[in-house]
Amino acid sequence: MTPPANVHGTAIVVGTTGLLFLGPSGAGKSAVALHCIEEARGRGLFAALVSDDQVLIHQTGGRIVARAPASIAGLAEVRGAGITKVATIEAAVLSRAIRPLEPPFAERLPPEGETAEVLPSVFLPLTRLPLFPGCTAFATLTALHPEILKS
Repeated sequence: MTPPANVHGTAIVVGTTGLLFLGPSGAGKSAVALHCIEEARGRGLFAALVSDDQVLIHQTGGRIVARAPASIAGLAEVRGAGITKVATIEAAVLSRAIRPLEPPFAERLPPEGETAEVLPSVFLPLTRLPLFPGCTAFATLTALHPEILKS
């Protein structure tokens, strides 16, 4: 098992799929992740927050596992509104990294096979999640990865 690294991001689980939202401060990681949780629950799926803003990530048995630091477990920041309590799960195996993007987009198509390095020499497949006005992030995410609805 590798020692945990503290990664700036937000981790959630939908069904059995662990998702790590990455991006710079203010990119919408928390808002998009919380929206995805609510949309998934609205469709009858299990969904919960693992950690917001700081995610402790380690590798064990070939899996990448996310947890919350004890000091922020169960809390999420809603930018402009404050800190709120959110239903959480203690840990999740991460399947994919998500990078929320607002238009205009620099590139029409993302590079094929794009990944995000979440630990030194440890990568997750990366999905760029375009945030279109009038379209829910969860709908876009599940259109790109329908397997999330089956987990």
